[in-house]
Amino acid sequence: MGNGAAFPAVRVCVCSASPVPRLTAMATVRSLLPLSRALSRAGQGSWGCCCPVKPRRLHLTAPRNDAVVISGRKLARQIRQEARHEVEQWVAAGNKRPHLSVVLVGENPASHSYVLNKTRAAADVGISSETILKPASITEEELLDLISKLNDDTNVDGLLVQLPLPEHIDEREICNAVTPDKDVDGFHVVNVGRMCLDQYSMLPATPWGVWEIIKRTGIPTLGKNVVVAGRSKNVGMPIAMLLHTDGRHERPGGDATVTISHRYTPKEQLKQHTILADIVVAAAGIPNLITADMIKEGAAVIDVGINRVQDPVTAKPKLVGDVDFEGVKKKASYITPVPGGVGPMTVAMLMKNTIIAAKKLLKPSELEALAA
Repeated sequence: MGNGAAFPAVRVCVCSASPVPRLTAMATVRSLLPLSRALSRAGQGSWGCCCPVKPRRLHLTAPRNDAVVISGRKLARQIRQEARHEVEQWVAAGNKRPHLSVVLVGENPASHSYVLNKTRAAADVGISSETILKPASITEEELLDLISKLNDDTNVDGLLVQLPLPEHIDEREICNAVTPDKDVDGFHVVNVGRMCLDQYSMLPATPWGVWEIIKRTGIPTLGKNVVVAGRSKNVGMPIAMLLHTDGRHERPGGDATVTISHRYTPKEQLKQHTILADIVVAAAGIPNLITADMIKEGAAVIDVGINRVQDPVTAKPKLVGDVDFEGVKKKASYITPVPGGVGPMTVAMLMKNTIIAAKKLLKPSELEALAA
């Protein structure tokens, strides 16, 4: 065309309702701007959308992957390797090999299995151990007398009495009978009190294992909302203490905002808390207590529950946690399995406590040295 030649009437349509993605369409608009300006100046055309359908937004969010399944076994191997190295250095320096004594009362199959795991782990890291078997008929006085002798035995560094005990024995009385600096379970009232005051203490192995899972996985806690389902004095309460206490104190905590639920918390009320939680720790001993509809997208879920149920397919007994694993892993960012999650970590942290006991790090003078 020469100068002054008329343009034919034209309408340029660039519409995001077409199969072309909106980002491509906008690029097309930019490329056609010179033409549209020329058309406008000539009064011969315009550009815009002439399609009958409304433009649609382009959703760029990729499909979400399932949660990362945290391997407690892998983390426990790492901690046991650290413990093994620590024991080797301790013995090489001319010190006595750490020794763990375990008192096992009765014939509870689960207790016998747990104790076997503990003694095997001790052998793996270089800690000597013994299991002292007593019948379920033992009296409380006889058991207290045995504990007293083990407290006085300088060869014994760590001492634990496997729970539960027969009904005729007061568990709190037994836990308080173990001297605090040998109390590798962390159940003595002195250790519990020191933990609550953010001071150095023997931490209960399962709560410490949960805390290590969270820290070593890199799950943030500072300022986050946490729900702990379960308020037991040996698991739920210590977990809550470790997560909510001040990270600047002698025994640093997680600086989280923690809500604790228990058996009298209605399920719907529990859901109101868990749906807002960044971290959910299930430690109530109730199978499938935490389901997918109770979890927000991207939450971290730590399952402490150990429940024996009948498999509906095989009719054989199996272990499950407090969390509906298959459902929740589709929404969570991190999740621990049962078995293979918190359980192995409990045993690993028990080994760390035995080493602390052997080094007498919780004696008053050594505590002062640690704080210096």
